[in-house]
Amino acid sequence: MSEISVAVGSFPVQLDRTADVPLPVQLAAALREAIDAATLRPGEHVPATRELARRLGIARGVVVVAYEQLVAEGYLAATHGRGTQVNPALELTEPAGVARGEISAVSDPEPEAAARPEPLAPGLPITDSVVGPAWRSAWRDAAAHVDVVPPALGDPALRREIAEHLRRMRGTARAASDVIVTAGTRDGLGVLLTALGGTRGRELVIGVEDPGLPSLRGAAQRYGANIVALPADAEGLDTSRLPDGLLDAVIVTPSHQYPLGGSLPLPRRRELLAWARRTGVVVVEDDFDSELRYTGSALPTLAALDDPQHGSVVLLGTFSRTIAPGLAAGYLLAPAGLRARLEPLRRELGGPVSGVVQAALAGYLASGELRRHTARMLRRYAARRDAVSDRLAGAHGLRVRPMDGGLHTVLEFTTEAGGDRESAVLEAAQAEGLGVQGLARYWQRREQAHGMAGLVLGMGGPDDAEFERALVRLRAILDTL
Repeated sequence: MSEISVAVGSFPVQLDRTADVPLPVQLAAALREAIDAATLRPGEHVPATRELARRLGIARGVVVVAYEQLVAEGYLAATHGRGTQVNPALELTEPAGVARGEISAVSDPEPEAAARPEPLAPGLPITDSVVGPAWRSAWRDAAAHVDVVPPALGDPALRREIAEHLRRMRGTARAASDVIVTAGTRDGLGVLLTALGGTRGRELVIGVEDPGLPSLRGAAQRYGANIVALPADAEGLDTSRLPDGLLDAVIVTPSHQYPLGGSLPLPRRRELLAWARRTGVVVVEDDFDSELRYTGSALPTLAALDDPQHGSVVLLGTFSRTIAPGLAAGYLLAPAGLRARLEPLRRELGGPVSGVVQAALAGYLASGELRRHTARMLRRYAARRDAVSDRLAGAHGLRVRPMDGGLHTVLEFTTEAGGDRESAVLEAAQAEGLGVQGLARYWQRREQAHGMAGLVLGMGGPDDAEFERALVRLRAILDTL
């Protein structure tokens, strides 16, 4: 059999020279089938007759006859000066056998539209002033090196800039070799848990603060870990109640406990490190928004107190909170002993962040603009914190918990039926599209949530005017429930 099989545009064309069916009829049937199956869409152009004849290795006359037949049938439309295209009028009809919408739903689903951020959703930074001259310049320079593939551990320039960023912004002086570039906190946690799981030979047992961040708790569970709730209070993790002989790792937020906002005092930090050294537990420090401290200076990381060679602390950081979530880039900082387990795995899996993104981020950090941007944002977050206090002052049965920094604040209900009120207010706020979260969801042990009820309210997201309007709507809900 002598067959011609060529991909034309986005659909295949097969012609059999030995068949009894003439080539023009075969070509017309192939095009007709592609149009009926919505592989070729109304309004899309088909190749010029000479070009298609060249690709298929057939006479141009074969293509001309096939096109003329399909024009006569109404499948194609030829317009002088615009070439031949699938008849746009077919948009008004259904393809044979299946509705066009059904084909789209099955074979080519519409991409999910980006949801507009809800004005009071926790975890979202203010992003309207990120794009400026330094940002544009960094991306222009990075785009000129699109052919450069960075090492799996990260672009060396970016690793150096991250180390410098940690020294300046987080009081943590470590070598660039201690840094591994990640796609964010959850990616860094995944690499760590995979490496630990491969060396322990069993399911990992991970301790988490209770209350704590549900996303990291859920990510650890996705990697097959068993979760143990560890009590936290207004000062963070209660280090006097840490268990011996049970955990492989513990996830903590010592600089800004989530969601209650406390900072782990130095005695507790030292107690935690001593416990980790004694038990061999890895301490995972989630440093998610600690640069955003608008009263006093940002506290040094727990990693700053750790031994850079034989230590226990792995620091996870992200630029999603200080720059923008869409960047999807972060870092992992680990002592040499733990990096010996992490680096082979990262090299095997490959780097998750594109070279262009890494080069742009390195240039942006080197310009010093992130430090200036952070300083500007701190003033805006402080103003929003004050707006929360002003707008919600005097609301019945409500306390705005003190918060020294970060992207959220906690509204605590002080009445006895706080749990019921939380549910009612949350339902009304969701109906308004405000994005606030109920405090109960942050507890691993849900029975413990009954002692505190309220809302977690984000202070990033949209512009200042929309944020103010959302506060007014929330106050109206609080006044009626």
